[in-house]
Amino acid sequence: MSQEEGPPATRGKRGVKPSGKPTLKTIAQMTGLAVTTISRALNNAPELAQDTRDRVQKIAAEIGYLPDRAALRLKTGRTNVIALILEPDEQIYGFGTNLVTGITEALRDTSYHLVITPLFRNVQPIVPIQHIVRNRMADGVIFSKAETFDERIRFLIDNDFPFVSHGRSQWPEPHPYADFDNEAYAYGATLRLAAKGCRKVSIILPDSALTYTDHLKKGIERAAQESGIAYEFAADVNLGSATDAIRNYVIKRSKRPDHPDGYVCASEVSALAVIGGLTDAGLDVGRTAHVVTKQSTSMFAQFQPGAETVHEDFVGAGRNLGALLLRRISGETDNLHFMQSPVFDWKD
Repeated sequence: MSQEEGPPATRGKRGVKPSGKPTLKTIAQMTGLAVTTISRALNNAPELAQDTRDRVQKIAAEIGYLPDRAALRLKTGRTNVIALILEPDEQIYGFGTNLVTGITEALRDTSYHLVITPLFRNVQPIVPIQHIVRNRMADGVIFSKAETFDERIRFLIDNDFPFVSHGRSQWPEPHPYADFDNEAYAYGATLRLAAKGCRKVSIILPDSALTYTDHLKKGIERAAQESGIAYEFAADVNLGSATDAIRNYVIKRSKRPDHPDGYVCASEVSALAVIGGLTDAGLDVGRTAHVVTKQSTSMFAQFQPGAETVHEDFVGAGRNLGALLLRRISGETDNLHFMQSPVFDWKD
């Protein structure tokens, strides 16, 4: 036995799981290793043999060992926590669940744990960010719905606090982000609707403050101009509107002589509301009206509503968000971004 992996730090029957809350001493007693070795093995210290690290980490997982975060923060300034901020609505229809799945895959085999911080209604989005940073409750933070000049991003940049956003801002300083190329999506979707014979396309846009709203508008404008068709942006409703409101808007709009006969949809939920409105207005989706939507789950396809879809991979986005944040926490500052390009796989 090497000096590094020397005599047990505590007395007791080796290999037997003691009662009470598991600690480093518990694992030392079970393995016969020093407490300092246990700590280094749990942190994947490269100078330790891989089999030693694997054995210690396996036992820690089996007995449910969790580090004392307060002590860890006092000793290292680190919490080993990644905070993900989600609105309750983002848990619906797969966005939140898929994002969490991807992030946890990125954090696997690291010392980091994911903690979800809810953003409740009527609370400014920057409030949980300020709370996390000022109280050093995490080593990094992930959030979505980036705005054009997002005050959360400005605050985090100014405080040099590691973060990555799902979506981009237009601040002059580069910042870590993972995003979907919504301009390319809207451009390709509009060209598809034009090829299907649509004479006017429309879209239910996200909130005007969100950066990807402009990206969607630019894509539709460019494609409509190139293909020589008309376009409009839905008035009075947006992606945050109730589905009944979107459905009623489409019904009323479809009864006017200059109604759109093609819709680009930025979400599955809005697509279902649009399709419902078109159907109620007497249009046949896939024949007298056409819809292209982003799809992130299998749920939409099960309805077989006659729309065409373009996949947006939120699990992959989560993996990239997690990987980028780990790089930022380790001190990297360059090339911390990922852009997912849409893949158009039309039926014909």
